[in-house]
Amino acid sequence: MRVITQQTLGGPEVLTIVDAPEPQPLPTEVLVRVKAIGLNPLEALLRAGAFPPLLGRPPFILGWDISGVVEEGALTYRFRPGDEVFGMPLFPRAASAYAEVVSAPALHLARKPASLSHVEASALPVVGLTAWQGLVDLGGVAEGDRVLVHGGGGGVGHVAIQIAKALGAHVIATAGGSKRKFVEGLGADEVIDYTAVDFTEAVRDIDVVLDTIGSDTVERSLEVLRPGGHLVTAVAEEDSELTAKYEAAGMHFSRIAVDPDPVALRGLVELVEQGRLRVHVQETFPFERVADAHRLLDGGHLQGKLVLTV
Repeated sequence: MRVITQQTLGGPEVLTIVDAPEPQPLPTEVLVRVKAIGLNPLEALLRAGAFPPLLGRPPFILGWDISGVVEEGALTYRFRPGDEVFGMPLFPRAASAYAEVVSAPALHLARKPASLSHVEASALPVVGLTAWQGLVDLGGVAEGDRVLVHGGGGGVGHVAIQIAKALGAHVIATAGGSKRKFVEGLGADEVIDYTAVDFTEAVRDIDVVLDTIGSDTVERSLEVLRPGGHLVTAVAEEDSELTAKYEAAGMHFSRIAVDPDPVALRGLVELVEQGRLRVHVQETFPFERVADAHRLLDGGHLQGKLVLTV
């Protein structure tokens, strides 16, 4: 099989395609013939060495989001050969998903909804699980809550808007002006153009803030929360002083460390099957053009997700 690997840290040009032996599934794992691979900003940071080395030093194979077809499963009852599946196996350990074949724990996969193509399904797991765990598990969003999603046009943000709406929340999203129509189309009740308006002057009495931006957005969001409100960040690093500041103000502060939770993955599937969740893919690239895809990742400001096809 072919895999995309790198021998050194650096720019997109360090990604190279080589031949490698197919992995051998362990008990409770399945072998998946990959059809599409979702790309995430974290992978560009790991490639460049700009993020704590989850995968150690090169050589390594990036990637977690996959959609494909089961070829083999040793001792698992969950899937049979021919089943179409998708998921985010093993995160934060290496799943080596930039490959034509991946071995993954069956528990970390779900059957692909028929309404999603492999491209769309591969784009969903990391961003969907992050949004679900932030809003449902940590934020406890309920009907009638006011939810602010920072970065509503991005990967996590555009899924988070739809999940929050499905939970019955009033959803406000920040996004650049060029993404306004896209974000409104996802169901956002209000859209704030962060390039023209200071969100701290535009909203108040927010129950849950989901942050996908980081930087000073985390601290400034304290100003818009209601008493007892909750900020959940998907990007900010641990900051004991900031946590203490939130607690002193009577607010809650949480940081998502996304994991391949099968319950949440099934929750995403249910929303897709109900027609309440869709994933937007900005652009697809063939396996051989992974470097071009990573250049776009490096540029940021994406609308939804990027996907490699195999």
